[in-house]
Amino acid sequence: MSSLVPLFTLETATRKVRLAEDGWNSRDPERVSLVYTPDSRWRNRAEFINGRAEIVAFLTRKWAKELDYRLIKEIWAFTDNRIAVRFAYEWHDDSGNWFRSYGNENWEFDATGLMQRRFACINDLPIRETQRKYHWPLGRRPDDHPGLTELGL
Repeated sequence: MSSLVPLFTLETATRKVRLAEDGWNSRDPERVSLVYTPDSRWRNRAEFINGRAEIVAFLTRKWAKELDYRLIKEIWAFTDNRIAVRFAYEWHDDSGNWFRSYGNENWEFDATGLMQRRFACINDLPIRETQRKYHWPLGRRPDDHPGLTELGL
Protein backbone atom coordinates (compact mmCIF):
# COMPACT_ATOMS: atom_id res chain seq x y z
CA MET A 1 0.00 0.00 0.00
CA SER A 2 1.11 3.56 -0.63
CA SER A 3 2.44 5.71 2.17
CA LEU A 4 -0.13 7.79 4.08
CA VAL A 5 1.97 10.95 4.05
CA PRO A 6 1.69 13.98 1.77
CA LEU A 7 1.61 14.36 -1.20
CA PHE A 8 -1.74 12.60 -1.12
CA THR A 9 -3.34 10.58 -3.89
CA LEU A 10 -7.03 9.69 -3.98
CA GLU A 11 -6.12 6.26 -2.56
CA THR A 12 -4.01 7.57 0.33
CA ALA A 13 -6.38 10.42 1.18
CA THR A 14 -9.37 8.05 1.22
CA ARG A 15 -7.46 5.60 3.43
CA LYS A 16 -6.45 8.44 5.78
CA VAL A 17 -10.13 9.41 6.16
CA ARG A 18 -11.16 5.83 6.98
CA LEU A 19 -8.36 5.47 9.53
CA ALA A 20 -9.49 8.72 11.18
CA GLU A 21 -13.08 7.42 11.31
CA ASP A 22 -11.88 4.17 12.86
CA GLY A 23 -9.86 6.03 15.47
CA TRP A 24 -12.73 8.29 16.50
CA ASN A 25 -15.12 5.32 16.64
CA SER A 26 -12.76 3.73 19.20
CA ARG A 27 -13.70 6.60 21.54
CA ASP A 28 -10.16 6.35 22.98
CA PRO A 29 -8.88 9.93 23.45
CA GLU A 30 -5.25 8.87 23.96
CA ARG A 31 -5.23 6.73 20.81
CA VAL A 32 -6.90 9.44 18.75
CA SER A 33 -4.48 12.14 19.96
CA LEU A 34 -1.45 10.25 18.58
CA VAL A 35 -2.38 11.01 14.95
CA TYR A 36 -2.00 14.74 15.64
CA THR A 37 1.24 16.67 16.00
CA PRO A 38 2.20 17.50 19.61
CA ASP A 39 1.39 21.16 18.85
CA SER A 40 -1.68 20.50 16.70
CA ARG A 41 -4.24 23.30 16.56
CA TRP A 42 -7.96 22.77 16.27
CA ARG A 43 -11.11 24.78 15.97
CA ASN A 44 -14.03 22.55 16.89
CA ARG A 45 -17.29 24.47 16.68
CA ALA A 46 -16.43 27.57 18.77
CA GLU A 47 -13.72 25.88 20.86
CA PHE A 48 -10.01 26.35 20.18
CA ILE A 49 -7.76 23.44 21.15
CA ASN A 50 -3.96 23.40 21.16
CA GLY A 51 -1.78 20.32 21.54
CA ARG A 52 -2.33 16.69 22.42
CA ALA A 53 -3.12 17.23 26.11
CA GLU A 54 -6.00 19.56 25.21
CA ILE A 55 -7.14 17.12 22.50
CA VAL A 56 -7.32 14.30 25.08
CA ALA A 57 -9.22 16.53 27.55
CA PHE A 58 -11.63 17.67 24.83
CA LEU A 59 -12.35 14.14 23.57
CA THR A 60 -12.77 12.83 27.12
CA ARG A 61 -15.44 15.50 27.76
CA LYS A 62 -17.02 14.91 24.36
CA TRP A 63 -17.48 11.16 24.75
CA ALA A 64 -18.69 11.50 28.35
CA LYS A 65 -21.56 13.63 26.95
CA GLU A 66 -22.11 12.06 23.50
CA LEU A 67 -23.08 8.51 24.44
CA ASP A 68 -23.19 5.54 22.04
CA TYR A 69 -21.24 7.68 19.54
CA ARG A 70 -21.00 6.26 16.01
CA LEU A 71 -19.34 8.22 13.19
CA ILE A 72 -19.05 8.02 9.41
CA LYS A 73 -16.56 10.20 7.53
CA GLU A 74 -16.31 10.67 3.77
CA ILE A 75 -13.62 12.37 1.71
CA TRP A 76 -14.81 15.53 -0.01
CA ALA A 77 -11.61 16.82 -1.62
CA PHE A 78 -7.84 16.68 -1.22
CA THR A 79 -4.64 18.28 -2.39
CA ASP A 80 -0.95 17.96 -1.56
CA ASN A 81 -1.07 17.97 2.28
CA ARG A 82 -4.74 18.82 2.90
CA ILE A 83 -7.93 16.80 3.04
CA ALA A 84 -11.52 18.07 3.27
CA VAL A 85 -14.01 15.70 4.91
CA ARG A 86 -17.74 15.62 5.49
CA PHE A 87 -19.13 13.54 8.32
CA ALA A 88 -22.18 12.64 10.35
CA TYR A 89 -22.37 10.96 13.71
CA GLU A 90 -25.18 9.75 15.94
CA TRP A 91 -25.28 9.89 19.71
CA HIS A 92 -27.59 10.40 22.65
CA ASP A 93 -27.34 12.39 25.86
CA ASP A 94 -27.81 11.06 29.39
CA SER A 95 -31.56 11.75 29.12
CA GLY A 96 -31.93 9.48 26.07
CA ASN A 97 -32.32 12.31 23.54
CA TRP A 98 -30.83 11.27 20.18
CA PHE A 99 -28.96 13.53 17.74
CA ARG A 100 -27.32 13.31 14.36
CA SER A 101 -24.45 15.77 14.12
CA TYR A 102 -23.39 16.85 10.63
CA GLY A 103 -20.22 18.63 9.72
CA ASN A 104 -17.20 19.38 7.63
CA GLU A 105 -13.55 19.27 8.56
CA ASN A 106 -10.48 20.72 6.91
CA TRP A 107 -7.26 18.90 7.73
CA GLU A 108 -3.63 19.89 7.17
CA PHE A 109 -0.78 17.40 7.62
CA ASP A 110 2.93 17.71 8.27
CA ALA A 111 5.51 15.84 6.17
CA THR A 112 5.32 12.76 8.44
CA GLY A 113 1.55 12.40 7.98
CA LEU A 114 0.49 13.75 11.40
CA MET A 115 -2.38 16.20 11.39
CA GLN A 116 -1.22 19.66 12.41
CA ARG A 117 -4.44 21.61 11.82
CA ARG A 118 -8.10 20.60 12.13
CA PHE A 119 -10.98 23.00 11.54
CA ALA A 120 -14.47 21.57 12.17
CA CYS A 121 -17.93 23.06 11.63
CA ILE A 122 -20.73 20.98 13.17
CA ASN A 123 -24.52 21.20 13.49
CA ASP A 124 -26.67 19.01 15.72
CA LEU A 125 -30.07 17.75 14.57
CA PRO A 126 -32.38 16.20 17.18
CA ILE A 127 -33.73 12.88 15.91
CA ARG A 128 -36.04 10.21 17.26
CA GLU A 129 -34.41 6.92 18.14
CA THR A 130 -36.43 5.35 15.31
CA GLN A 131 -34.66 7.70 12.83
CA ARG A 132 -31.22 6.34 13.63
CA LYS A 133 -29.28 4.95 10.68
CA TYR A 134 -26.14 3.68 12.48
CA HIS A 135 -26.82 0.37 14.22
CA TRP A 136 -23.48 -1.44 14.22
CA PRO A 137 -21.94 -2.52 17.55
CA LEU A 138 -19.85 0.22 19.16
CA GLY A 139 -16.41 0.47 17.59
CA ARG A 140 -15.24 0.34 13.97
CA ARG A 141 -17.93 0.66 11.31
CA PRO A 142 -18.19 -2.67 9.46
CA ASP A 143 -16.85 -2.60 5.90
CA ASP A 144 -20.25 -3.60 4.50
CA HIS A 145 -22.13 -0.81 6.32
CA PRO A 146 -23.26 1.97 3.95
CA GLY A 147 -21.40 5.28 3.94
CA LEU A 148 -22.87 8.77 3.95
CA THR A 149 -23.62 8.86 0.23
CA GLU A 150 -25.33 5.45 0.28
CA LEU A 151 -27.41 6.50 3.30
CA GLY A 152 -28.53 9.69 1.56
CA LEU A 153 -26.80 11.89 4.11
